[in-house]
Amino acid sequence: MFMHFSIMMIISKKKDVKFDQKSYDFLFYNIENNMRELGYGDVAVNKKMKELNKILYDILLKFELSNKLEDKFKINPLLVSKYFIQLNDYKSAEFINFESYFLRFFDFCFELPLENMVRDSIKFKL
Repeated sequence: MFMHFSIMMIISKKKDVKFDQKSYDFLFYNIENNMRELGYGDVAVNKKMKELNKILYDILLKFELSNKLEDKFKINPLLVSKYFIQLNDYKSAEFINFESYFLRFFDFCFELPLENMVRDSIKFKL
């Protein structure tokens, strides 16, 4: 979920538009509500939300391999292997499928209008 959301935020930045704060707030509001429904208390929810926020920003800042010479989106394999231990072999079929999925998701979302990107991204099909 955070990787999808990070891609949307990266696209906004590439289009020189500030990402909608309402979408960010809505994501974390729903996560918080779901944690409370699962029975987590206030202290546990606050601690977990802080951890999740750090994870989102870690992904957001490191997900894309920047190359100033190219304008193409590239996924950082070191970040992927950090959160998905089973994807630590960059030449494996699983990693290639994972990377291919997110590259296609990026291309799909890049074509969407920014005001509808979060809502319409659910229409993405492989």
